Amino acid sequence: MRMNLGENMKMALTTLHENKMRSFLTVLGVVIGITALVVVVSIVEGLYADMSAMLNDYGPNTLFIAKFNPGIHTGRLSPEELNRKSLTFEDAEAMAHECPMVDQVAVAVYQRIDDFSRPPIITARYKDKEANGIDYSGGTPNQEEVFNAHTYIGRFFSEAENLHREDVAVIGHDLGTTFFPDENPIGKTIVVEGVPYRVVGVLEKRKGQLFQDPGAEKQVIVPYRTFVKHHPNDEDVMLGAMARPGHMPEAEDEIRAVLRIRRNVPYSKPDTFGISSAQEITQQFKQITGTAALLIAVVASIGLLVGGVGVMNIMLMSVTQRTREIGVRKAIGARRRDVTWQFLTEAMVLTGTGGVVGVLLALGISGLIHAVLPALPSVIPLWAILIAVGVSMSVGLFFGMYPAIKAARLDPVEALRYE
Repeated sequence: MRMNLGENMKMALTTLHENKMRSFLTVLGVVIGITALVVVVSIVEGLYADMSAMLNDYGPNTLFIAKFNPGIHTGRLSPEELNRKSLTFEDAEAMAHECPMVDQVAVAVYQRIDDFSRPPIITARYKDKEANGIDYSGGTPNQEEVFNAHTYIGRFFSEAENLHREDVAVIGHDLGTTFFPDENPIGKTIVVEGVPYRVVGVLEKRKGQLFQDPGAEKQVIVPYRTFVKHHPNDEDVMLGAMARPGHMPEAEDEIRAVLRIRRNVPYSKPDTFGISSAQEITQQFKQITGTAALLIAVVASIGLLVGGVGVMNIMLMSVTQRTREIGVRKAIGARRRDVTWQFLTEAMVLTGTGGVVGVLLALGISGLIHAVLPALPSVIPLWAILIAVGVSMSVGLFFGMYPAIKAARLDPVEALRYE
């Protein structure tokens, strides 16, 4: 059997070599289909990896709690969601005291947005330099642990600075390089919303490229009480709860129970707040992009179908051209299955070669995408390559079946007489 397989593959490769142009045109559809499928997989896998890296960088054990569902919004907020009251600092204190599976709770407060279609554009200044689109917020000092917001220059503000409402700030990585490209930012004063803040630290750059919020690297985080001092009417609060390792579901249930009681939500009504985690948001993203990727894959599979029809056509032509050869083989003892496997092997080698060419083209396109658009992740996993080659060979097996069976059923006497 091994010798027959090796001999069949050798004969198939010889046929490919002798009919280069015909073979190329035959598998062109397979090449296009495999290339498209692998490129789609590479982009989708890259997007998954980028999204996961970005979200996990905020802490794998961190739960995000807000008055809206944290995560990916595919439509407009409902009137009920828009009219929800904000979370409060007291909610955070209640969660910290009444949820045993919660290690600590951080508070982030933002300026209230009355019109989501036109959010305010916040500007920061340092001397003659100006930056727009600033992510300006107040926070408790434990954001450093809960949101994994570590500094690479300086430090995070302290609880004492929060209690005394000091005008200090921790700024994002990009804002630091924009304002202080050639000088030490620590101790320098920047102005945000007309308020001067002394810089005490610069945050490390967050992981992830494509899905990173443009304002995330242009953050200005000031102590919670300092923010409230300057913006007493702003109460748009988001909470971050760090669950004890291995107890994320329990922590989420405890938080939900505490908030439903505090917000007077009847047992028969849905939550008037949202809780999510990095894993849940990533899964939501996978469901959305997975549907889109499936539609693209279906369209790309048309190329495989066209290629398969071409293979069947060329194999039927090959059977006709090699009728006398088949008759000779059967006359000297070749069995039906020997002839069947000869033509099936030739068809699978033909489409398998197309699959390999398609994978090589996809690797090249993936590299080109990464070179031209560094922010667009493009990763081709090994399993995608193996499946691509396997699928291409399966196309040959399926569409080569009828010509192979037709060849095997030829009567040797009639075949020998064929001109």
